[in-house]
Amino acid sequence: MKLKLHVWRQPNKDQAGAMKDYAVEGVSEHMSFLEMMDTLNEQLMNKGEEPVAFDHDCREGICGSCSMVINGLPHGGHKGVTVCQLHMRHFKDGDEIFIEPWRAKAFPVLKDLVVDRAAFDRIVASGGYVSVATGGAPDANALPIPKKEADLSMDAAACIGCGACVAACKNASAMLFTAAKASHLNHLPQGQPERFERVKNMSMQMDAEGFGTCTNLSQCEAVCPKEISVRVIAEFNADLIKAQVKG
Repeated sequence: MKLKLHVWRQPNKDQAGAMKDYAVEGVSEHMSFLEMMDTLNEQLMNKGEEPVAFDHDCREGICGSCSMVINGLPHGGHKGVTVCQLHMRHFKDGDEIFIEPWRAKAFPVLKDLVVDRAAFDRIVASGGYVSVATGGAPDANALPIPKKEADLSMDAAACIGCGACVAACKNASAMLFTAAKASHLNHLPQGQPERFERVKNMSMQMDAEGFGTCTNLSQCEAVCPKEISVRVIAEFNADLIKAQVKG
């Protein structure tokens, strides 16, 4: 296939960026989207031009690094996939493809398609942990957990922190991410002692980072590559109200 790409190029966070057009040839329908980007970069380097900077790591849909808005949709808009799992068979020869970074105040662009998502790390550091005494690991059956609660915890823990929820939200809200990180702890016995302090601290940090408010339109759930439900947001808000009542 031969494709026409419109790619966001930005030298660094202090300089303005702009879309730049490229023609890429020799694209196989069996390639992943990132492999197509590798092909583009090989062509650019062969011409002595600077390659397009983009994040990637595992290329197995686990790490959440491959953050790109493709044709206006995070990760390309296909249900339950990251960019590295998006294959070129979804495109046709001659297609035009628009490729941009996440767009959010809290995710400043570092270069081209690479954004700084350290705000997520600071939200987790503010409360996404359980304080326990160190020592040997307890027996797996020593602390019974109802299957329903365990399943809900595991569903929330599937979040890979990619930031697609923020990129899809018109307010650039981080509620799905923050609520998922709180929910996977709050459904477990180990998470109960700090439950309400956790949601309060994570909510305050989320606001301090400059993320917008949630308006319950559910775009976040629609683009989440791990299909995390907005149910976790309802849980988070309920716990936040209880935390405020408790003072």
